[in-house]
Amino acid sequence: MAYIDYYKVLGVDKTASQDDIKKAYRKLARKYHPDLNPDDKEANKMFQQINEANEALSDTDKRKKYDEYGENWKHADQMKGQGSGNPFGGGGRSGGFGGGFSGGSGGFGGGDFSDFFESMFGGGGSRQSRNSARFKGQDLQTELRISFRDAAETHKQTITVNGKSLRITIPAGIASAQVIKLKGQGGEGVNGGPNGDLFITITVAEDPMFKRLGDDLYETKQIDLYTAVLGGEVTIDTLSGKVKLKVPAGTQNDTKIRLKGKGFPVYKKEGEVGNLFVTYTIKTPTNLNEKQLALFKELQELAN
Repeated sequence: MAYIDYYKVLGVDKTASQDDIKKAYRKLARKYHPDLNPDDKEANKMFQQINEANEALSDTDKRKKYDEYGENWKHADQMKGQGSGNPFGGGGRSGGFGGGFSGGSGGFGGGDFSDFFESMFGGGGSRQSRNSARFKGQDLQTELRISFRDAAETHKQTITVNGKSLRITIPAGIASAQVIKLKGQGGEGVNGGPNGDLFITITVAEDPMFKRLGDDLYETKQIDLYTAVLGGEVTIDTLSGKVKLKVPAGTQNDTKIRLKGKGFPVYKKEGEVGNLFVTYTIKTPTNLNEKQLALFKELQELAN
């Protein structure tokens, strides 16, 4: 029988702790358990290999022997006692899968079989308990893309998962990469077990006008040179509509102002809203006529 690396079977490094090995084993055992993979020969084969790997690596003494003797770890004591002689004694098996595993569908020795199901499922190790064990259904994942403006308001969306339409509420202030969990909307449970959950990852489209950082919004507003020098009014776009602002005389390029409470709603905190920061950029006039140029030259001379 070909040598199988038990560390690779469990997906752990050779330096993995006993706790890491235990977690990896439990995760894989659930995934490939025969009750969840009926009539799947490959899953059943993998299930047996997982348990064989766990037998060798979950016990520190057995793991030490496996690290030293590899596939012949079960015969380590014989190999030590016989030196260069027959490492398997009279009737020993060649290969690393004899001994503690039966040839049946379970792939466990007597004690290991019972311990496994008692620790994982709270039942005994009989075939009846295996067949009636309750399992949570598979968790499902999907994605949903929404507009920037929709993300700013609490609203409902309809999504279809596995042929089933679901009407969900998306709270105002949700952000890209945020995940909504719908309990019990995943795969069906096994043997009366609870349904899995549905996880929806939200993607919020960018907006051509606003840049969002957390709950604050940022906007750039261009003003002409005359308004910047003499002062005046400008109209600013916000999520809640347009507002007029006074521009003080002598406003400099890249001047930033804050509009409190005009930003993005705070997620699941009703009434709380971020701020809007507006940066003024000054547009330099072009294509001036002779009279305008003369006036600028006069201003230049006066300034000097």
